[in-house]
Amino acid sequence: MEETYDFEKKFKDQVLRCSSCGFCRAVCPVFGLTKRPAYNARGKMLILKEVMDGNVELNDELVETLFQCTTCASCANQCPSWVNPPEIIKQVRKDMVHRGTCHPAFEGMNRILETHTNIYGEDEPEDFERERNRKADMVFFIGCVGSYREDDATLATLDFLDRLKVDYTLIDEVCCSGALGDVGFEVNQRLAQTNVERIVATGATKVVTGCPYCSRTFNGKDEYAALREAGIEIIHLSQFLTDYDLRVETDKVVTYHDPCDLGRHCGIYDDPRETTRRVAPNFIEMRHNRADALCCGAGGGVRGAYAKNSIAMARRRLAEVEEIGAEVVLTECNSCVHNLNNAKLRSQKFRIYTTTQFLAHLMEEQS
Repeated sequence: MEETYDFEKKFKDQVLRCSSCGFCRAVCPVFGLTKRPAYNARGKMLILKEVMDGNVELNDELVETLFQCTTCASCANQCPSWVNPPEIIKQVRKDMVHRGTCHPAFEGMNRILETHTNIYGEDEPEDFERERNRKADMVFFIGCVGSYREDDATLATLDFLDRLKVDYTLIDEVCCSGALGDVGFEVNQRLAQTNVERIVATGATKVVTGCPYCSRTFNGKDEYAALREAGIEIIHLSQFLTDYDLRVETDKVVTYHDPCDLGRHCGIYDDPRETTRRVAPNFIEMRHNRADALCCGAGGGVRGAYAKNSIAMARRRLAEVEEIGAEVVLTECNSCVHNLNNAKLRSQKFRIYTTTQFLAHLMEEQS
């Protein structure tokens, strides 16, 4: 039978390889919250088998099922059959979009990025009182969440970089638009080209991102190949920090939340812990950590399309913070900080920071 959809052409063997063992049920954040079998990877693969057999079409009736996935990769990490559901789901969403089927929130995101430079459609980002687009050894790329929602964390990070006397510049950045690929669309070439041109114009040899997803996009998408071909190193801030003697310390009980984009997707677990342990002797792990860490619920467009469930997933994560009695939660993702802080209850007294935000506070207190 002729293959109808691109997901079938690219991933048919993986969909058929799914043994329906159910290992993904134990780790899927959406299933853990909703208990709906169709929402975990096994359920999605069973549905896609029906699609490939011609019994079901990719239409509006499947939007709720196939667009409610954070692409956290917990299922792929646990799969004994080496199936990668997030990559399959992202291609399925593209197939659906090409046929005129999509969640309205994601259609809106795509339209916003056709006319604006950020996912929020806002015209004036925080200035941060730094010179932009100057010649420097390094470009610090903030990302949309850090620019428009977690600007306090970003300002603290920039203050921290200044204290370290890092030769960096900001640029008049625009959205990397990599998130569009998670929700059925393509990276916006106009925005990507703008970022590439402005980064190259600084003469920088390195780009350090405050956002794990921006780092993934710059390192993995064809639209940013010119950066890599120019020999520009692209790393996340957590990797950059390992080279510095921070000379501050806290006696607070500190824990660390692994962002899905930095951890399971990039394999970066040790660098942020190395930095945290150097300044926080009372570091303690949550019950689920590293590759087994619970998703904060913000990824894959879920925060925008299914806000209630996104917050509920974040609260499941924060329950583990209370369980170990941590006073401070550090993470390396502005999106995680944003979602976790939105989910935090008034009765929960711990504080949530990006690592550099917390380090900046410590330096200010101890200077």
